[in-house]
Amino acid sequence: MTEREPNRKDSRLKPTSAVLDEMHLGDIQGAFGTIRVSDVSPRRTWRRRILTLLAVLGPGIIVMVGDNDAGGVTTYSQAGQDFGYSLLWTLLLLIPVLIVNQEMVVRLGAVTGVGHARLIMERFGRFWAFFSVGDLFVLNFLTIATEFVGIKQSSEYFGVSQWLIVPLAAAMLIGITATGNFRRWERAMFVFLAISLLVIPLAVIAHPDPAAVGRGFLLPSIHGGLTSTAALLIIAIVGTTVAPWQLFFQQSNVIDKRITPRWFAYEKADTVIGSIVVVVGASAIIMTTASVFSGTKEFGNFSDALSVAIGFHQHNSYLLGAIYAVLLFDASIVGASAVTLATSYAFGDVFGLRHSLHRGFREAKLFYGTYAGMVVIAAALVLVSNDYIASLITVAVQALAGVLLPSASVFLVLLCNDPEVLGPWVNKPWLNIVATAIVSVLLELSLILIISTIFTSIDVTRLVLVLSVVLVVAIGVASVLILRGQARPLVMSAEDKANWRMPALALLQPATWSLGRRAAVLSMQLYLGVAVLLLIVKAAQIAFGHR
Repeated sequence: MTEREPNRKDSRLKPTSAVLDEMHLGDIQGAFGTIRVSDVSPRRTWRRRILTLLAVLGPGIIVMVGDNDAGGVTTYSQAGQDFGYSLLWTLLLLIPVLIVNQEMVVRLGAVTGVGHARLIMERFGRFWAFFSVGDLFVLNFLTIATEFVGIKQSSEYFGVSQWLIVPLAAAMLIGITATGNFRRWERAMFVFLAISLLVIPLAVIAHPDPAAVGRGFLLPSIHGGLTSTAALLIIAIVGTTVAPWQLFFQQSNVIDKRITPRWFAYEKADTVIGSIVVVVGASAIIMTTASVFSGTKEFGNFSDALSVAIGFHQHNSYLLGAIYAVLLFDASIVGASAVTLATSYAFGDVFGLRHSLHRGFREAKLFYGTYAGMVVIAAALVLVSNDYIASLITVAVQALAGVLLPSASVFLVLLCNDPEVLGPWVNKPWLNIVATAIVSVLLELSLILIISTIFTSIDVTRLVLVLSVVLVVAIGVASVLILRGQARPLVMSAEDKANWRMPALALLQPATWSLGRRAAVLSMQLYLGVAVLLLIVKAAQIAFGHR
């Protein structure tokens, strides 16, 4: 039996369904409850609404907490140790970015039943699909490597050999995932999510300065001024908090959990809860490192996560360092699972393979094989690499995610405005304006990094002011064009809208690309290519101490 999906006429799928894997149809079987396909009754009482939310809960909070992975913990630690409380304001600004981006992928997943990579291929062609998935594969592999760097460093704090803990962690990741049971995998993830709540006692034990915390959140500033190094770290915070892999993972995980438009509001709530949780966790790490290292010789001299744990021990207590090391290990496991699954989901989407956690290993060998292969290779790479290479990967990969995010966001916005794909669920004009502003700001950040890296003596503060003025004008012009040019979505009753699903891919009218849109997307990709090269140069300089 082949692992490719059977022909539509031979499967149990409806002829008009776009769903590619028949295991993506059926009851919602969540960690905390089940919703039958036949259960379409309205939730009129709070008890039924809460029970429904518990059953749906999962993709949103997992993708968000998974984003506070080893690279995230490391990046937030660097922000606190090198810049004190001064970068806390960046996290508040990222809450709407998280919610807007992930709400769109939730809507795409629930309405279409097709993964992000497959939609890009069907609507924009194989070139853009392989370009996007190629970016994703490289970025995700490097991200998985950073997860094992985190596992390695957490083990070193407790004096456990990396040659024992790294292979055990790899085996655990494969074992949790390749069970052929979606609910079992999700419950395992929630165990690790519960452990991540240790960020609360972490911050409490460190006794952060309340006044400094308030200023950090409410008064945007940068300790030491805005430099190219500070710009790189801000991009890294953006990249580790709003990463491209999140788009691919949550859309596919929503599909795999069998969430349909009827339960969209509950999955949206799941995403909002996850966004708040991820910012609380990131804030706790920044506050803790700022509190512990302020006034010490280590302030402003971040090295790596292991040094942070040791510093906590030296300047506070062994307990604080131990909690941090446990959090680092836990974040690495959740992050590795989600990032690797995002890659396997995308691989299955593009090549038409069975790609569901509801399937056993024998039914989806290539899906699980891709997952296991990436985990094993990343673990082996970290075991044989030295600290300089590990530091380079950890520094570069978060900022790389921030630089590549605009590209992923552009395709996301285009798909969410495609009436063939979303019908009555297409973006509203105000949402397109917000999404345009988000992409523009992300492009501005990467442009600051490029210019400040090439022209090292430039006044970065003045550069930001000039680019911000240009940005405001550009967003204003774009907003007018959006309001004038956007077609009205289909109007239908709430019940009809809840039942609307994208037709089979073969039934969709081809997407039309204007010459201007094609030129704009191509120009952005070329620009991002230059940005990536210069980012690698800057990250290498920092990793090897040549600031």
